[in-house]
Amino acid sequence: MDAADYASEASLYYAKNTHPKQKSLVYRKFAIAAEAIRFAVEELSPKVLNGCSLEVNDIHYFGRQIRPLYDDCAFPLRRKTVKARSRE
Repeated sequence: MDAADYASEASLYYAKNTHPKQKSLVYRKFAIAAEAIRFAVEELSPKVLNGCSLEVNDIHYFGRQIRPLYDDCAFPLRRKTVKARSRE
């Protein structure tokens, strides 16, 4: 994904429930792709993330293709900080 694509409008599709018999698809539209990527990585469970789809400029990114977009040095937003656990 080009740096400019992070500023493009994006659509995110994901299953609200991972149970096979109770899947309901959720559609969310984001003003910028970076917000959609951050939401997917930081707010969805890894299992839900693996089954979601992101569409940016008519290009689709599926499941495991989304996390590298978040980790890329071109990602323009602040990432959630992970606090280190203290050893007891």
